[in-house]
Amino acid sequence: MKRRDFLKQSTLASGMFFVPQFLKAFESIPNKTFGNKKVVIVQLKGGNDGLNTVIPFQNDIYYQQRKTIAIQHNNILKLSDEVGLHKNLQPLKNLYDKGFVSIINNVGYPNPNLSHFRSTDIWQTASDSNEYLQNGWVGRYLDYTKSNPYKAIEVDESLSLMLKGKTQNGLAVTDPKLLHRYMREPFFNNVIKNYNDAHLSEHNLGYLYNALIDAKSSAKYISEKSNPKNTSATYPKNIFGKQLKTIANFINSKLETQVYYAGLSGFDTHANQPNTQARLLKIYAESMEVFVNDLQKNNAFDDVIILTFSEFGRRVQQNQSNGTDHGAANTVFVIGKNLKKQGLYNNLPNLGNLDSRGNLKYEVDFREIYATLLDKWLQIDDSAILNKSFSKLKFI
Repeated sequence: MKRRDFLKQSTLASGMFFVPQFLKAFESIPNKTFGNKKVVIVQLKGGNDGLNTVIPFQNDIYYQQRKTIAIQHNNILKLSDEVGLHKNLQPLKNLYDKGFVSIINNVGYPNPNLSHFRSTDIWQTASDSNEYLQNGWVGRYLDYTKSNPYKAIEVDESLSLMLKGKTQNGLAVTDPKLLHRYMREPFFNNVIKNYNDAHLSEHNLGYLYNALIDAKSSAKYISEKSNPKNTSATYPKNIFGKQLKTIANFINSKLETQVYYAGLSGFDTHANQPNTQARLLKIYAESMEVFVNDLQKNNAFDDVIILTFSEFGRRVQQNQSNGTDHGAANTVFVIGKNLKKQGLYNNLPNLGNLDSRGNLKYEVDFREIYATLLDKWLQIDDSAILNKSFSKLKFI
């Protein structure tokens, strides 16, 4: 095969060839065997409005600043005398009432960026707001532990920055059987057969060959290990429900994966926020309850922590389009069976002390949550992954 032909074919990097994300073969043995603890990360993409999700219904400022979009008392699921959940989060409240949910308020970082893309990069790389990293914090976890790539799986068609390391990437996949079948196509087999082609080696393309071999191996492992029969639960018929069903299948099939990543899009509610957010919160909560119950039924929930975040919150004051504009600090949900602090983890947002742009001030650095998960749950040196030391929280 000619070099230019190979390069032309490998431009599938943005599509199917990139699905395995230049994996290391599963035959590569990590230096250390890690536990069975798992983290499922869910991003509410677009900037979910935390104030209309976890609602401070006794705060007059909340209603003064949101004349038409504030959630009224009769549509609130009360958690205490001061705060409640949006009514469409009833399935999440069911989990809350079982002691499975910790709500962390005022989560953000110094000098917040209000761009979707940049703020998402900051959350995915665990960088400072003025620091630009080319690898994600989960990717660095793979690098540091010398883990197999399927230790971190994103249920999507392409891999996010979060799962890209310096030397190792995670895996992006939506259908393990299809991935395995695709990797057995003649083109890929022909490339592998030409591994020792001197011309390609001369141009430093041997890495691509190794990556392709690794991809086939990992696709085979996931396809053979996962069994759809390991989850019989009925999930909501939407993309997010399908993502969680796939993750449940992988967990119930006892894949060695430790980090999963999924997302629910549509939360950029500059206009007509009440209807849009209500619909999306219902999708999130219904899917999450089925997911947790599925894991419980298969005795897998004990070893799983679920983290739900959004790249930023919304401004306290509503805009003139019946929506809200990009904000800063926000609410994070942590879901698990053995949380040390259930319910409301910390104080509600201070609506009377906003920043110069009218946004909530952060009190908890999001990297403190990451550090806690790495140190207390995955039992790894968090400072080596996050490039500095952060305080640990007490939810696990």
